[in-house]
Amino acid sequence: MDLGKLVSNSFKYPFRNIKKLPVICILFILIAIIPIGMISDNKYITTIGVIAFFLFIMLVPGYFLSIVKVGSNQSAMLPSFNIVNNIYDSIRVLLLRIVYMIVPAAVFYIALTTLGPTSRELLFNFRIPEFLATVGLVLVLLLIVYLVFEFLLFFAKARLAYLNSLKEALKINEVIGDIRNIGIVNIIKWLIVMAVLLNAVTFVTSFVVSIPYVGFLIYICIVIPVIESIANYSLGLLYSNIARNYGNLDFNQFDEIESM
Repeated sequence: MDLGKLVSNSFKYPFRNIKKLPVICILFILIAIIPIGMISDNKYITTIGVIAFFLFIMLVPGYFLSIVKVGSNQSAMLPSFNIVNNIYDSIRVLLLRIVYMIVPAAVFYIALTTLGPTSRELLFNFRIPEFLATVGLVLVLLLIVYLVFEFLLFFAKARLAYLNSLKEALKINEVIGDIRNIGIVNIIKWLIVMAVLLNAVTFVTSFVVSIPYVGFLIYICIVIPVIESIANYSLGLLYSNIARNYGNLDFNQFDEIESM
């Protein structure tokens, strides 16, 4: 699939399923309850909002994982909402993130324990240039490590969605192989185009918030779900370029849960 068609299909995706779109919108209403409770200074609504937020983080990541899977299969259907499957998938996504963030966290800890005392000594001795250089070097190192593993996590999520296996998604060497098969140049072009377009949509639609009373709800419950659907479906479509290479595998070994 060429980049133009991939991007075009991604942006059409939510609107091809306009009748099912309210399912995602309802999920995002859950996170709108907390600010409503805080604004109204109502502790009962705020309590309900906290519970709703917990439900949100237990359901939405798994639901969007199923959208990635739909995209990787080049289907245009919006997945059905399934509480058990969505919670299960959300937990797998969370575990995947925890594992992939171990190295960045370890690098941060090492940098903090080794260079922290040195940085404080430089600051106390008013050696500002050396202090800024040390802190800047550490921050750049941490940023690079974080971005590398966030990038790997991005495609590990796609691998998890397609192969339906957390074990397979944790194989970093296989994830790197998937990235090579897609092509770094193709990925960079896709990232740039999608980032520019999605940020443009975000900027334009942000004016919806200025609508009295309902603007915030419209943005949270409609605009954000649409943007997230586009982004996750686009990732699935990108991964579909290599997904066919797995067509000859025995998927019984990967199935950890019934397909949605």
